[in-house]
Amino acid sequence: MKKTILIYGLVMALLVAFLKAIEYRYFIRQVEPDIYMGAFALVFMGLGIWVAWQFMKRREAKEVSAMSPVAAVSDVQSAATEEVIHALDISQREMDVLQLMADGLSNQEIADKLFISIHTVKTHSSNLFSKLQVKRRTQAVQKSKEIGLLSQ
Repeated sequence: MKKTILIYGLVMALLVAFLKAIEYRYFIRQVEPDIYMGAFALVFMGLGIWVAWQFMKRREAKEVSAMSPVAAVSDVQSAATEEVIHALDISQREMDVLQLMADGLSNQEIADKLFISIHTVKTHSSNLFSKLQVKRRTQAVQKSKEIGLLSQ
């Protein structure tokens, strides 16, 4: 981010120096001031859009990484685990909820961590219970460890 700001400041300084140089070279006298100011405004507007775009890309990257706190676990899953997940038709979000259940978090804590409502956590939990054919959270965690969905 500091690099982007420094580049933006350097480009602005160079543009101002360039504009002062052409001002002394009769350019200003040949072109209407409105056109000169319009070109100046367009250049800085373009730079502003570029900087905003850079900030938004970084912000989106941070949001994506924050959305799935168990993404690292998902990346390390073996082929057998992926087959089990596919066979049981468990979604990535349900896996996130299952992992956080295994970590001992309450429904409210899971909702806060995943930025979803508590109702959505309960829906994912009940879907997991039916897919794993269990009735309680502890049974779901235990069975998922037995079949290899979660590490021991």
